[in-house]
Amino acid sequence: MGHKNADYERLVTAYSADLYRYAFWLCKDPVQSEDLVQEVCLRAWKSLDNLKNRGAPKPWLFAILRNEYTRQFARRRPGISEVDLEQIESRDVANDTSTEAFVLRQALDMLAVEYREPLLLQVLGGFSCEEIAEICGISKGAAMTRLFRAKQRLREVLVPESESAE
Repeated sequence: MGHKNADYERLVTAYSADLYRYAFWLCKDPVQSEDLVQEVCLRAWKSLDNLKNRGAPKPWLFAILRNEYTRQFARRRPGISEVDLEQIESRDVANDTSTEAFVLRQALDMLAVEYREPLLLQVLGGFSCEEIAEICGISKGAAMTRLFRAKQRLREVLVPESESAE
């Protein structure tokens, strides 16, 4: 049991901040983000013996968080659209109050979830295309396509044609 405790402690210490940051980007609510991370930790403890690749636990933890968020979101928020949810919770945006950060958050929020999620996993989580594919349950090619399209759409929003043509 001591070995499992040590492994678990290392996981929680190493990844809890990244998990919280990802959870916050998903739900934009600090309390729900903390709850999600706690649930991920509980699920990780229960299924630590099932972790196949002990050298790369981060994608496994992020996949647990993503699945738990999807499960809780579907249960707690029936009938509310994602756009409505983001408008309601926009007061909970993160600490950076610069205009650039605000514009970037707005642009990210405009992306469809299928594009935003892989981009956030890459930027916030530092995941490779293979890891993003594993977390999202898609092929590596689909992950690469979604990342490309996300970046393309962000460019369109952040750099209007009139400015890029000058």
